[in-house]
Amino acid sequence: MLEARPVTFVCTLGGQPQVVTFALDALLAGGTAVTDVVILHLASPYKRLDQSLTRLQAEFAGGLYQGRPLRLHLHPLCLANDILADIHDETDANAAWEAINQLIIDLKNERRTLHIGISGGRRILGLLTMSAAMLHFGHQDILWHMYTPDDLRQSADEGAIMHPPADSGFRLIRVPMMPWGSYFPALRQLARPLAEQDVLAAPRRLLDEVERERCTAVLHHLTDRQREVLFAFAEGMNPQRVAEKLVITLKTVDSHKTVILAECRNAWNLPEAEWLDYRFIADKFEAVREK
Repeated sequence: MLEARPVTFVCTLGGQPQVVTFALDALLAGGTAVTDVVILHLASPYKRLDQSLTRLQAEFAGGLYQGRPLRLHLHPLCLANDILADIHDETDANAAWEAINQLIIDLKNERRTLHIGISGGRRILGLLTMSAAMLHFGHQDILWHMYTPDDLRQSADEGAIMHPPADSGFRLIRVPMMPWGSYFPALRQLARPLAEQDVLAAPRRLLDEVERERCTAVLHHLTDRQREVLFAFAEGMNPQRVAEKLVITLKTVDSHKTVILAECRNAWNLPEAEWLDYRFIADKFEAVREK
C-alpha cells in the first residue's frame, strides 16, 4: 500500500486570524488529514498582524490544534534579507511572487499535497499565490476561497470568534484552476528567480513559441487566398467586412473560414463539439503579420 502524502494547508494572513482557523476547521471536519499549516504574511507595521500571529500560535500551543498533532509554520515574505512590509510596486510584487513560488516548490519537492486558502491579507497576496500555484499544482492540490456570512464576519472581526458554530453558514469554496505546470512541465523549470523585471517572462515566451508553431502549421496548409482571408480576420474584421475588402462574396468568405477553422481545430487539438468562429482566428493570429 502506498504511504499517504503529508497534507499542508497554506494560508495568506493579514489582521484577521480566524481566516486560518475557520478554513482549517472546515478542512478537518471534511476529513482532510492536514499535518502542517503554513502562514504567508507580510511584515505589517501595524499591531494587528502581530496580534493575529500571537492568537494563532496560541491555537497551536505545544504542536497541538484542538487536541490533535498539527504543526504551525510562519512564513514571512522577504525581499533579499528584509521582510516585506507591504507591496508598493512591481519590484515588491515580483519579490513576493518569487518567495511564494519557492515555498510551493519546496513543499511539492517534499511530495506534499497542498490546500491553499487565499482569503486572508492583502488581495494581491491571494493573487500572487494563485499565480504561483498554477505552475506547480497537481490534480490533487486544491485552492480554496472562504464564504463567511456577513453577520458571522462582523461577530468574528479581529479574531473575536476563532471557530465558527456548526450552523453559521461558513463554507469553503473550491476555486476552479488549471494546473498548467502539470500539462507543460517546462513552465516549472522556467519559473525560477530571474534577473528580468517580469518574473513570468520566460514561461510566457515558451507558451508564445508554442502558439507561434501552431499558427505556422495552420498557415502552411492554406492556399494564398485562404491566408488572405485569415489575415483579414486577424485584423479584427467580421465576415462581411472581409468580403468587402477582398471583393469576394460572403459565401466564399464562409467557405474559406470553414477550412481555416478546421486547420485551427487540428493545430490546437480541439474537440469537434467546441464551437469556433472568426473571433478565434482574430484572437490567435492577431500578432501574426503577413510576410
